[in-house]
This record gives sequence, C-alpha cells and structure tokens, in this order.
Amino acid sequence: MADDISAKSLRLFVAISLPDHVRHAITAAQEELRALVSPNAIRWTNPDQFHLTLKFLGDVPAGQEGALRAALQPICAAAYALFLCAQGVGFFPHERSPRVIWAGINESTGSLADLQKRIEAAVQPFAPRQGTEKFSGHVTLGRVKFLKRPEAGKLAGYARSLNQRQFGEWTAKEVELIQSELAPSGARHSVLAAFPLGHRR
Repeated sequence: MADDISAKSLRLFVAISLPDHVRHAITAAQEELRALVSPNAIRWTNPDQFHLTLKFLGDVPAGQEGALRAALQPICAAAYALFLCAQGVGFFPHERSPRVIWAGINESTGSLADLQKRIEAAVQPFAPRQGTEKFSGHVTLGRVKFLKRPEAGKLAGYARSLNQRQFGEWTAKEVELIQSELAPSGARHSVLAAFPLGHRR
C-alpha cells in the first residue's frame, strides 16, 4: 500500500486565482466570442477554472508534494503583493492560426515576471522540463479544435475590438498550488496549498 501511495503522481500547477468581479467580466467577453463560432470549434474553459498560471508542473510524485511546498513558501514570502489588471483578448501563437484564446493579465512594475522566474527556478527539481515560451500573463479562454477561415476572421476582428476593454483590477496577495484531475467531463481543480505574498506595497 505504501508503495502505491509513493508511486502516485499529482498533476500540478502554480497559479494566481481571479476575484469574482474579474472572472465575471472575462466570462462575459468569452460568451461574446463563443457566439461567433460553431459550437464545437473551440473547447472553452469553464469560468470556475480561470486563473493566471505561473508554472505548469505536470505530473509530480505525491511523495514530493511536501518538498515542493517548502520550495515555494520562501519565494512567495519574499515577494510583494501584486497589483494586476486584466485587459484585452489575444491568441497564441497568433490570430491567423489561433490555437489558444486568452485574456491578458498585466502588471506595470515587472514584479509579476520576476516572481514567475523565481518560482520557475524554485520548482525546477520537480519539473525538470523547462518551457521554451516566454512568460506572458494571461487567462486561457479556450483552445481551438477546428476553425473555418471565416470564423477565424470574425474571431480575430472581434478580439481586436476588445484590446482596450478592461476586465478589472485587483491586488493578488497569495499564490496557490493547484491539482488538476483529468476526467471525461473535463478537468477538476483543487487548491492544495496557498502561499501568502509576504510584502505589502
């Protein structure tokens, strides 16, 4: 039994949650975009699962969870609370061939990018495969399955009209370690630990 427990792995990521007012505003934009495309063209993110991912770890052995928490705690305790603004809609890799639709999360001082780098370095022993993409603060609204060219054009045009729309501002005071459990009905997320950001501006 002990071997079974130690062999179990947890699908984990590190993220900042969104307050309700920001979540609701982004959900409204998501619904506007959803109306532009056929029902099965995009796998839309459940609004309850909107979050700002700082690092996706993937499968981590359950026995390493305690060490992972210990690695994250001092990084967060040494960081400032973050004043964040959700604004605009865009695409990865680009609007001509979209694979991911996102709402942007901005922070003006560079503290968010600095915290993300420190977290990525701290969790490297638990997620040795490093991402090659530069960090860009965002909330994933949906993942494209198949888009007809006219639909892609409508989506891109509407997204450009949302570039200046603000979805809200807030001060993020903690970072969360979240487990994602895959199921036929979609992923289920549960917060395993929350790490307060130790300094206030």
